[in-house]
Amino acid sequence: MFDDSSPPDAEYFRELERVAKRRIIWGGNFFLDHLGAASCLIVWDKGRRNMAQADCEIAWTNLPGQSRVFDFKWNGMLQGDMKHKESRIHATQKPVALYRWIFQRYAKPGDKILDTHLGSGSSRIAAWDAGLDFWGYEIDETYFRLEEERFEAHTSQLSLFTPDAPEAMDI
Repeated sequence: MFDDSSPPDAEYFRELERVAKRRIIWGGNFFLDHLGAASCLIVWDKGRRNMAQADCEIAWTNLPGQSRVFDFKWNGMLQGDMKHKESRIHATQKPVALYRWIFQRYAKPGDKILDTHLGSGSSRIAAWDAGLDFWGYEIDETYFRLEEERFEAHTSQLSLFTPDAPEAMDI
């Protein structure tokens, strides 16, 4: 087992390669010894410069194609979508909008999504919204509980205009 304070070992990457045909690994630029070069990187530009934290984050992928950039402000209280501002519950939290963008471009109906570092659950929320089959794992009990509460709050907000919502009624 490992957490965000120590990098995954070679066995983790071998197992990930065994179970996942297509892989997107955040922070993969730190694990090139295990992953190798990539032609399709995903760069999340956080819309901030020269702050204490990184200006962007990079995901290594084994996807075909060119590298792409997702622009979304994520700077303390300021976020790219202030109307749907997210509460920050994890140190390496990604916005739901980032995963929506990724799934729109790289996932298709029937795909199974695996997140081995669930954290705040942003990927789970975006997968739910996209109707994708999702599996997530989180070893930290506190983060898991917070993620579960966040997901429950998100999925309990049914829309009157969603025809396949469980409580939808024909009027």
